[in-house]
Amino acid sequence: MSDTRTVTAIQARKSLLKAFRVKRPLFLWGPPGIGKSELVENITNELGGLMIDLRLGQMEPTDIRGIPFYNKDIGKMDWAPPVELPDEEMAKDYPVVVLFLDELNSAAPSVQSAAYQLILNRRIGKYRLPKNVVMVAAGNRESDKGVTYRMPTPLANRFLHQEMKVDFGSWQTWAVENKIHPEVVGYLSFAKQDLYDFDAKSSSRAFATPRTWSFVSELLAEDDGDNDTLTNLIAGTVGEGLAVKFMAHRKVSGRMPDPADILSGKVTTLDIKEVSAMYSLVISMCYELKAHVENKPADAQFHSMADNFLGYMMKNFETELTVMGARIALTTYDLPFLPTKLKNFDAFHAKYGKYILQAGT
Repeated sequence: MSDTRTVTAIQARKSLLKAFRVKRPLFLWGPPGIGKSELVENITNELGGLMIDLRLGQMEPTDIRGIPFYNKDIGKMDWAPPVELPDEEMAKDYPVVVLFLDELNSAAPSVQSAAYQLILNRRIGKYRLPKNVVMVAAGNRESDKGVTYRMPTPLANRFLHQEMKVDFGSWQTWAVENKIHPEVVGYLSFAKQDLYDFDAKSSSRAFATPRTWSFVSELLAEDDGDNDTLTNLIAGTVGEGLAVKFMAHRKVSGRMPDPADILSGKVTTLDIKEVSAMYSLVISMCYELKAHVENKPADAQFHSMADNFLGYMMKNFETELTVMGARIALTTYDLPFLPTKLKNFDAFHAKYGKYILQAGT
């Protein structure tokens, strides 16, 4: 599939929503760890729906088709449908039910054959999918060194196909919305190329993907000060080279000012000019502003914090960093910045407004 058109996570999201509306099954292709299943789960949650995740690579044909039994009431053999598939009673409680057929092309040919009728006709045997059920499948490409089987042409022809690619902008938006650790987002905002370094030809067991950086974020959230163990675990997550680079970044980030002190106006200068650490500081300030709004309405304290946020960035950061911070606060988080209550807003808008508009398009 090397000549296939590729899409970012944001573009794939739009494709999925349109496929849902027309009730056409869509197949998400892509290398491991780029967030295919997370994307489907996030969309399902946004729609208030239920996602049923069927890992077809771990299933038998009877898990799809059901099992035969003797029906004494009719005196004939009958079929018991699998319990994982949604029935009308379950489906009526949700506006949409997403049947996620993960690892479809990793499933044995016999399992793919069992799924064929379900995907083709929305039924299998006597079982019928409820009307509000939509189907999405996902799998790795044959070039990704995973266990895959070539899909039968008639089955492949029943899907709308989209191949996802890693895109830093899409990931950064997702990361700040989901509060990925600021040191991870900050480091990768500086070293975007380190978000993904999967090489199908490499023998390395640990490599960087959006998924494994999420694991690093979880490790940092449980940090107990044992840097040796933390380094070992991060090396076992994203690889030795990136672990060393990230821990060096983290050492400098730990010497940066407390974002709460900046937003309160206690700190107005920045002595350490390490760029990757400055990225982390911007992310931390955005998280702090977001947390304040989530806990309290947009009160006078928030407007004071927001004003200090704009003033500090204008004074201490280059344009790229400043625009990133403003974009996350104003566009991604949609924080209630009121120009009439911010002394620094006019000067900030005059200097950076056009860049922020460009970054948001």
